[in-house]
Amino acid sequence: MAAAAVAAPEVLRECGCKGIRTCLICERQRGGDPPWQHPPQKTHRFIYYSDTGWAVGAEESDFEGWAFPFPGVTLIEDFVTREEEAEMVQLMDREPWKLSQSGRRKQDYGPKVNFRKQKLKTTGFRGLPSFSREVVRRMGLYPILEDFRPVEQCNLDYCPERGSAIDPHLDDAWLWGERLVSLNLLSPTVLSMSREAPGSLLLCLAPSGFPEALVEGVMAPSRSVLCQEVEVAVPLPRRSLLVLTGAARHQWKHAVHRRHIEARRICATFRELSAEFCPGGRQQELGQELLQISLSFQGRPM
Repeated sequence: MAAAAVAAPEVLRECGCKGIRTCLICERQRGGDPPWQHPPQKTHRFIYYSDTGWAVGAEESDFEGWAFPFPGVTLIEDFVTREEEAEMVQLMDREPWKLSQSGRRKQDYGPKVNFRKQKLKTTGFRGLPSFSREVVRRMGLYPILEDFRPVEQCNLDYCPERGSAIDPHLDDAWLWGERLVSLNLLSPTVLSMSREAPGSLLLCLAPSGFPEALVEGVMAPSRSVLCQEVEVAVPLPRRSLLVLTGAARHQWKHAVHRRHIEARRICATFRELSAEFCPGGRQQELGQELLQISLSFQGRPM
């Protein structure tokens, strides 16, 4: 069962790319030099350490040994077992996957939303899938998620044969709330975070004994780097749960680069409602309806 779940999906000849987004399938079909240009890599790479909450300059880089605090990232390793992972993927693969942008496939469990017009419809939405009931229950055992009630689940399927990736982006904040929660299945990867805001980040020289020593404190900032030149790599182990809040949710864009997809990977992302749809908000009644549907766990992909 586990072996069947891990096997890479068959590579199809068509893709779901539109506009400037591409994958290996359409790049091969078009041939020659592409008329589009991929964004250049950031100049300075930092690595996020979940046990300290700091981002530290990569080895053999200009900022090796220099660090800055990177709040808003919570990583819970081994959130599900290997057996649970295999069962979840097997159930996902029983449902149809839709072609999506940049070599991905997707399954959506949520309302139909027009973010540009800020309108949504519940027609056809029957809730999250039944196999997510235990996942959501287990989330509530952690303090950061004890009141987390998702109204949408999006499964994204990545594979290296398609050149799957996702461009840097911020998730919507009109409908979706403070916490973005993602379950990383089948293979490890890296979430790359970048920020286009002007200004600089103040760096501290990491003390000897890193990363443990960062918990005790660091020296005063004595160096800086331009925000727009920084990329923070957040390693995501297989079967880990990632929670983004605060600045990591609203200010730092997140992406998964093609080079970081080395085997089939499925990411199940869960989203909660924004304040506008919660009690006291302008659309609280609609929010309550969405929650009742979502947490019935009777859903099929939209």
